[in-house]
Amino acid sequence: MFVKGVVVAETRPQTKAEQRAETTRKLTSIARAEFTRHGYAQASTETIVQLAGVTRGALYHHFGSKEGLFKAVVAEVQRDVGRRVAEASETTDDPWNQLILGCRAFLRASLEPDVQRIMLIDGPATLGWEELRTMDAENAMRLLEAAIAGLAELKIIKVASVAAATHLLSGAMNEAVLWIARAEQPLQALDETIAALEQLLAGLRVV
Repeated sequence: MFVKGVVVAETRPQTKAEQRAETTRKLTSIARAEFTRHGYAQASTETIVQLAGVTRGALYHHFGSKEGLFKAVVAEVQRDVGRRVAEASETTDDPWNQLILGCRAFLRASLEPDVQRIMLIDGPATLGWEELRTMDAENAMRLLEAAIAGLAELKIIKVASVAAATHLLSGAMNEAVLWIARAEQPLQALDETIAALEQLLAGLRVV
């Protein structure tokens, strides 16, 4: 349309699907900040909906419950960690270094406040390890398995079983990030863990 000779772009009304996506995005973004700041138990759904500018009914419509909202936030954090792993791996074309850099990125993520609180502390207590393992399998663990399978196929490493090696390394790193998150000196714990992990991985290499 024209206003005094100036072309003004008309704003297209949001579709219902777009409105739903925008509402869920607002709620998960604000909830992520609140869960990080206060923890799952102390975070208030009333505060979350007020900050998001929606009703409590909208929260329950989209997520079913406070736990449902928390699960969505944990899934988002898991995806973000997986993205960091992928981005770190993609900085090199060398398959071995891709594995090393991806593992380092996963371990470093444990220093982030939202990862510590949501994924490592409240996640297991609220959702249980089985639920978290399922989410992990779709993100960082999937990338780890692909890296190990690729290295085994190229005969850079030798493993009795790709699946077994993936679960062993994933379990070790999941335990390590918990230790790092709770350490009195997390940066030192991170450095020590990276060094120890690289020693373990070196043992898989074909001499």
